[in-house]
Amino acid sequence: MALQRVRTEGGKVIQDPPVAQFIFNDTRFAPVWLILRLYVGWKWLEPGWGKLQNPAWMDTGEALQGYWTRAVDNTAFDWYSGFLQSMLDANAHTWFAKLIVIGEVAVGIALILGAFVGVAAFFGAFMNWNFIMAGSASSNALLGLGGVLLLLAWKTAGWYGLDRYLLPKLGTPWRPRESTRNPDGTLTPVSNAGD
Repeated sequence: MALQRVRTEGGKVIQDPPVAQFIFNDTRFAPVWLILRLYVGWKWLEPGWGKLQNPAWMDTGEALQGYWTRAVDNTAFDWYSGFLQSMLDANAHTWFAKLIVIGEVAVGIALILGAFVGVAAFFGAFMNWNFIMAGSASSNALLGLGGVLLLLAWKTAGWYGLDRYLLPKLGTPWRPRESTRNPDGTLTPVSNAGD
């Protein structure tokens, strides 16, 4: 059976309003993201580092087991309570506690260094969401909001950090690869200056 080429039309790009472009895409706003990034990063690194030194987190997982046990009766949603109970029944706290600790430390370090800020902010906000779902309000909502904002500003939030150097090596977002469309509809990359 011969393969046939399917030609599709490109979608339309809807531009952001100028204020959103300035806040999320302009490097002149990067100092604001630097401050937020360092704050949120420290708020992840500090408790993660403490848990890293705690055998109840790193050896036995008893700290997480206690947290989940209390949370099962305090969640607002039955499905999340059922999820936590299934994790308890499977004794997942023994390995999941280590995953949480490593995640907290990794998110903190990545945000502080400005390395893959969008990815780190996503996982940080996801952990915050889970802590909130388990009934732990504290600063999780505020840190979750900070994570979402950093996620939205991923292109410039790491401008004063390692992303300024890492992301262009990956070809995104500051050095877009150009291409030309061939008569048959395929794309051919065009070398950028300096490549």
